[in-house]
Amino acid sequence: MSTIDTYLLLRAFCDELARCGVTDACTSPGSRSTPVVLSLARERRLRSWSHVDERVAGFFAVGLAKRTGRPVAITVTSGTAAAELLPAVIEAAEARVPLIVLTTDRPPELRDVGAGQTIDQIKLYGGAAKAFFEVGVVGEATPAALRWMRTLACRAVWTALDGRPGVVHLNLPLREPLVLSEPLPADPLPGRADGRPWVERAETAVSSPSDGHENALAPLPAGRGVIVAGRTERDGGGRAAAALAERLGWVLLADPLSGARRGPNAIAHYDALLRDPGFQTRIGAPAAVVRVGDVPTSKPLRGWLAGLDPAIRQLAIDPEGTWHDPDGVVSERAAVALDALVVEGDAVAAGAGASGATAPGDPAWLAQWRDADAAAARAIAQTIGSGAGAPLNEPLVAAELTAALPAGTTLFVAASMPIRDVETFAPARDDGPLTLANRGANGIDGTVAAALGAAAAGSGPVVLHVGDVTLAYDLSALLSARRLALDLTIVLVNNDGGGIFHFLPVATQADHFEHHVATPHGLDFAVAAQLYGARHLPVATAGDLRAALAQSTAPGAGVTIVEARTERDANVTLHRRVWAAVAEALATP
Repeated sequence: MSTIDTYLLLRAFCDELARCGVTDACTSPGSRSTPVVLSLARERRLRSWSHVDERVAGFFAVGLAKRTGRPVAITVTSGTAAAELLPAVIEAAEARVPLIVLTTDRPPELRDVGAGQTIDQIKLYGGAAKAFFEVGVVGEATPAALRWMRTLACRAVWTALDGRPGVVHLNLPLREPLVLSEPLPADPLPGRADGRPWVERAETAVSSPSDGHENALAPLPAGRGVIVAGRTERDGGGRAAAALAERLGWVLLADPLSGARRGPNAIAHYDALLRDPGFQTRIGAPAAVVRVGDVPTSKPLRGWLAGLDPAIRQLAIDPEGTWHDPDGVVSERAAVALDALVVEGDAVAAGAGASGATAPGDPAWLAQWRDADAAAARAIAQTIGSGAGAPLNEPLVAAELTAALPAGTTLFVAASMPIRDVETFAPARDDGPLTLANRGANGIDGTVAAALGAAAAGSGPVVLHVGDVTLAYDLSALLSARRLALDLTIVLVNNDGGGIFHFLPVATQADHFEHHVATPHGLDFAVAAQLYGARHLPVATAGDLRAALAQSTAPGAGVTIVEARTERDANVTLHRRVWAAVAEALATP
């Protein structure tokens, strides 16, 4: 096999990626990966994003694929470079994000003989990959070999997308020499006419009522009903949940990551409401629950659902049939897309017939939830502050971001305290920002890189809401922002440590808690901003934050770290004051 053969086969592979709709690839430097890197970069229909760090490249690809819904290709060199992708691969697998991972490797004769930068890369990512292909050392670029490579590329893309989206891993052993010494000849086996893929994929039609799913929601009881919407990557799923709640007259409890916290039935502050045992007693139990998307972030909501009488019907709807039920309370499952059951605002549900009529909800019960939500909102605003002059605290930062950012903005939220504050304090908005987070595996690693990947999609401003430990963990990703000329606003809540741990039982262990768990770092993020060519804007009030957002989200603004300083102990006290204020407001006639 000559170097020309290698490049001809890789050129055909990259051509098919583009024909199948892949638009982006991420690369990192290395020797063994040279033919793949150059082949991706030379495919003009692909945007190739260059990264110094493989871990950053992996999470950048996750954020980009999460934002676009299209698979992103990633290539790395052999050895530990391939292992650096494991956290991103796990996040993509858990979050249903399509990726095509192209690890390059030493050929068989250099494995297990002490050759440098060589590890066992066969099925390196285990069960986190939907499919694995050891591509092997292909011989000459014959028509048969080229057909196989084109077919393999199509298979990788369609496998990443079909069913539950996820990761496809291809391991490519390559022999030296790795660089061409003469021009590459014309393709001996061009792709199919009209730019079609070598293997086309029939679009899987969204299951519709005519497919026999008209009974997926039937027979739902009339009266008290709840729709719980968790995180979803599916376009239209959130709007469908809101439309269904409105059509049925049911209560809608929607995680911000669902895209469903909209419409008149959305109860924004359910997390605060359900922390109050008195409210749970007064509001009573629903007659039925419909659950869509992933498990919601809110622990009080999960606890409420888990504590319902087992006789209450809890139906989980998921188009990919994923089992998200850690408490074991779901009684029925339907592998159908919710938007297939909602057509222009009409729901296929209990009693739905030619007239489109459905079993009505309980208007009085819905009104109780709405009144409680309004009371909670007032109590929260009075406790955390409101108006331009209000001093910033962590709940107020979350409330301001979700209330002030315009439609067309992407809000990427870190998976620790920020996502919990957004769930608790975000209002219901029909035109709110698209909210994303790495909540597949719920880790903090790669958060900045994933937000930059979302920014690379080029679909409006991106704002990252992040804590100091998470930013410090992924600070090197800012090098990619500068090298790739990307815009990103980082709203940093800096309390010098892991604030979330102060809410956990480990905080009582005073002898070692501060050093080993809270982990204060003392970093000066103004210096970090200077190091990576970013701007640094300290903010102290809600008005400061709004002004900084307006300035930093302008096109071409680059990277800006908007820093709000808070205190960990004071933050715990403030949250507890909020819960108490909400409970008091709810108990007041």
